[in-house]
Amino acid sequence: MKPETAFGLALKTARSSKGFTQEQLALNSNLDRTFISMLERGQRQPSLTSILSISESLNIPAYELIRQTMEIMDKNNKS
Repeated sequence: MKPETAFGLALKTARSSKGFTQEQLALNSNLDRTFISMLERGQRQPSLTSILSISESLNIPAYELIRQTMEIMDKNNKS
């Protein structure tokens, strides 16, 4: 699995668990909703700035999003 795909899954899981829509997350992060959508679908790669902004909006540490991304990649590679 590509890193951007794994990040998208981690992001969608984190966003959903907080009860945010893509639009709410985008507004809170000062990002465009379509960018959030593209991240979740693995069509874009996030910059460090966007990861930090997203993690702040979700009230989770940025390293946690990265850890979850790596965990998804590890599980997928073992399958």
